[in-house]
Amino acid sequence: MRSILERASHWLALVCRVVAGVALVALLAVTIADVGTRYLYRVTEGAIALRVMGSVELVSYLMLCSLLAAMAANVEKSQVVVEAFSHGLSPTLKNRLHGVYLLGFAALGLLLFQGLVDSAAAAARHGTVTQDLRLPMGPIYHVAAALSLLLGARALLHALIGAIFGADQETVHGE
Repeated sequence: MRSILERASHWLALVCRVVAGVALVALLAVTIADVGTRYLYRVTEGAIALRVMGSVELVSYLMLCSLLAAMAANVEKSQVVVEAFSHGLSPTLKNRLHGVYLLGFAALGLLLFQGLVDSAAAAARHGTVTQDLRLPMGPIYHVAAALSLLLGARALLHALIGAIFGADQETVHGE
């Protein structure tokens, strides 16, 4: 059972890392293109007036995706151990406590998911669009909801691995 949970977590983490990486590369591409076109405008004294429309908006939504995906990919590494409280505890007990702690992240991910799904439905009903590019907000909320669900799912998997099996969260995948 433990190996199934570990494999599921590993594959979900891989998906999250790919999403975070793609979003971060796209974010950097938009930023470089925006800075480059502004510089080109300045150097040519306005002769070449190319612009990246909605660059601030694109960067903010890509940042949202990269952060949610990165949080989901690394949720098991999230605890800061306070040695004053856990100094005398066995490693297995520490791992079980970490598993219980991760239940909070699972709840957070699932609450975010539910709120974002509700926001996506409301945005679709009312035809809400982004300010600059006039993109529909529903799909943006759905992507954020899916990434929040991944955060909750991975946190729940690692909560189960830690709380039930007492396994070390950082070494589950041999990392």
